[in-house]
Amino acid sequence: VQLQASGGGLVQTGGSLRLSCVASGRTFNVMGWFRQAPGKEREFVAAITRNINPVYADSVKGRFTISRDNTKNTVDLQMNTLKPEDTAVYYCAVTSTALIMRSQRFYDYWGQGTLVTVSS
Repeated sequence: VQLQASGGGLVQTGGSLRLSCVASGRTFNVMGWFRQAPGKEREFVAAITRNINPVYADSVKGRFTISRDNTKNTVDLQMNTLKPEDTAVYYCAVTSTALIMRSQRFYDYWGQGTLVTVSS
């Protein structure tokens, strides 16, 4: 299984970015995104089940939208109204759990990470 993430970059406060991740090898019930800011632990951002039930961290609710295409085995993260505190390396991850888990220890495979920098 391989996960390939893309779409990171530099954006000003209030701007938007869209991250994409494609999984190869097999399908998973849950596809999600985590992020790790400098000096901080990796944290849950959002995840979505195969049946298109999303869950968001409170810090991004209303600003980020997660979506997936089951036919292409991809998961996207549309990030709007970005803030400097959203600056982090963003990782896509997948798991076969029946429910969406916010803890990273439940996720089986991880992408390489893509850097998002929001300037103030």
